[in-house]
This record gives sequence, structure tokens and C-alpha cells, in this order.
Amino acid sequence: MKVNQFDRYQFQPFIIEAIKDLGFKEPTEIQEKMIPLVLKGESAIGQSQTGTGKTHAYILPLLQKIDPKRQEVQAVITAPTRELATQIYHEILKVTEKCDHENKIMARCYIGGTDKQRTIDKLKQQPQILVGTPSRIKDLMLEQALFIHTAQTLVVDEADMMLDMGFIEDLDKVAAKMPVNLQMLVFSATIPEKLKPFLKKYMENPKYVHIDAKRASAENLQHYILPSRHRSKKQLVVDVLLQMNPYLAIVFTNTKKMADEVADYLMLKGLKVGRIHGDLNPRERKKMMKQIQDLEYQYIVATDLASRGIDIEGVSHVINYELPTDLDFYIHRVGRTARAGQSGMALTIYEISDEDALNRLEKIGIEFKHVDLKKEEGIVEIEDRNKRKNRQKQADETDKKAKTMVRKPQKVKPGYKKKMQWEIDKIKKRERKINRKK
Repeated sequence: MKVNQFDRYQFQPFIIEAIKDLGFKEPTEIQEKMIPLVLKGESAIGQSQTGTGKTHAYILPLLQKIDPKRQEVQAVITAPTRELATQIYHEILKVTEKCDHENKIMARCYIGGTDKQRTIDKLKQQPQILVGTPSRIKDLMLEQALFIHTAQTLVVDEADMMLDMGFIEDLDKVAAKMPVNLQMLVFSATIPEKLKPFLKKYMENPKYVHIDAKRASAENLQHYILPSRHRSKKQLVVDVLLQMNPYLAIVFTNTKKMADEVADYLMLKGLKVGRIHGDLNPRERKKMMKQIQDLEYQYIVATDLASRGIDIEGVSHVINYELPTDLDFYIHRVGRTARAGQSGMALTIYEISDEDALNRLEKIGIEFKHVDLKKEEGIVEIEDRNKRKNRQKQADETDKKAKTMVRKPQKVKPGYKKKMQWEIDKIKKRERKINRKK
């Protein structure tokens, strides 16, 4: 019988059972490095890309350490968005449901957009592990309904996004109420300079685990770029989506305003479209996520809120209506597809002004296929946008090489310049032949 690689951590039976149900056979790299540190109670920073399995790198060891006999908060997990907090909470429930009745672990989720008073009324019994957004946890704490001073561990998930969304102040107030010898676990795709003062305040000599991406993106993900060429980008998106007929596609825009404009245009053209962005109220966002999970939509228009942490199952295509300003978000966006061994396709509609961004993405290992949308043929491969540029570069190099190979004679005779040029042209002709054969 094949041994499950998670057995080495000597997890309690209910966790082992949950791991089997989840289909995990061996830990991912971040799980392998983080689980022992969490179990030992050490503070650590885990830096890795989305989709590397970091959620279970802290969920599993934290649940191992929870004492079901102690009816008090023992671990606090924070996330920047309600959707991500809810998702983490559901992953916790998949494990805790395996607990026997006598050793039941109480987990709760606290996010904005829910009835605060009802939550306070239910807090007569404190959860042993909780997950939520920093602002809601802070509010419940200030209402003296939630008592987190008993917790030994604080998890900060998607820390760089916490910083971007302005939650560090709330997070600071939460951390300040916790014990001095607090175990803090920070997970992030990047560690910005502005985040470092907060980390330094609460973490003394933390262990640092950095998982280098084996590839810039998933192996079974194809990257395509399509030039806009002064055509209507909104109409291009409609035509591309109809041509592809995806199982589920997410169209990414940079702003909420543009997300609404694109979604409205797609609807005008008869497509049933879902939308995810920060201007939806909590009830709308919750309803939208449920409708998406119930496969009511084939197309979703979203801002980068959906590119980090939110796991939407079955995404077959990602369309970048525009490239993100922060190119890290390109990786996050395309990471929504080609998950769990499935294949996926990411297509970016680009303009001439995007050349520099595309070059930078190519430098980190993204290999683009160049395509265009033709009326009669559909999506077809076209010449690499750099081909002409490369030909000119090659010609310049050939010219330079030929000139270095023909030297000025020591004793010049009439017509030597013409003779030298004839030699240079002869070498250039020969070099061009060689290059064509390559």
C-alpha cells in the first residue's frame, strides 16, 4: 500500500481522514517547508505564488494544535476580502467536519456585509479558530464581543493585498491585542517595502520561506496576444468569446468603471454576464459568487479582486481586456485557469503602448503565441510582432561583422574603397544565406 506523504507529520486521525478526502497525496513545496514550522510554534513568512497550496500549509498544522477542551480563541486567520475569508473558512470546515462529537472544533467566519448584532449575540461562546477580514474582527473586538487575547497564532494571508487595500492599520489593532509571544504566520506573493515595518513590529527573527516559481505560469496554460489594431476592443472581446465558446471565461479590466462598461456592452450583445468588483454591495457579491459557482454564467467580467485568492472552479479561459499596471497581477489573473492539472488559455488584447509590458513578461518566461481574429477564418496565428525588429537587428549585426572582417590595406591603391565594399557585400551575402538556413 502506498504511504501518504502527509503521515510524517503525525496529524490527528480526523486530519488524516480529511487529507484523504481532499485527495492530497504529498505536500506541495510550501506545505513541506511551512507545516513543521507552524507545528513548532515558530513565526514565519511564506512567499509564494497563487495556487501553490499555501492555505493548507497553515490550516492543517493549526487545527492539529487546537485544544477542543479550551472554549476560547486559539488561532486567528485574516484575509483581505470577504470572498477569500469565506473560502478559507470552508476549507477549515472540510477538515473539522471529520472531528468526533466529543472533540468538535468550533470555527467561525467574521466578515463585513453580515448582521453585526446577530454575530455579537452568537459570540457568547467563543470560537476556537476564526477567520475574517481585519475590519470586522477589529469591530467585534472593540465591541468586547470577541476576545482574541487568548490566541497564540495570527495568520495574515495575502499580506501585500492587505497593504494595497489599506487594512494594515486594522491588522495592527488586532495584533496589538494578542500575546507578546505571538506566533505570526504571513503569506504573500510579494513582500513590499511598506509592509516591512509592520512585520518588524510583531515578528522577531521569523523563518523565511521563499518558493521560487518553477515556471512563470502553469505548464498546461497557453498564452496568446491579439493586437487591437484600432478596432473596438469591446467588440473584439465579444467576437473572441463567441469564437472560443469557453466553458467559463473571466475578462479582466483594471478599473471598476471599465468592468461595468465591458459587462454592459457584452450584455447589450446578448451575452449573459456576471461581474465581480469592489463596488458591488456585500449581498450582491455573495449572490454573484453563488451564481458563478452554480454555473449560471459562461462569462464573468472582473477587476483584480478576483485574481487573488478567490477560487472559481472550471475557468477555461482568461481574457485580459487590458494589461494590469502591476505585472505581478498578470500571473495572478492567468492563475485562475489551468488549475489542478486542467489546461487553460489566456488571451491578452494589446495596443502599441503595451510593447514594453509584453517584453517584460517575456523576460520572466511567458511565451506568447501571436494571433489575430479574421472574419472568415476565426482566430489564426500571425507573424511574431518582434520578427521585423529581429530581422533589422540581425542585419545590423551582419553588417558589423562583415566590416570587422575586411581590413583597410596598409598600402592603399586607387579604388581600394570600392574593393573593400565589394568584399563586405560578399561576406554579408554569405552570412544572410547562413542565417536563412538556421
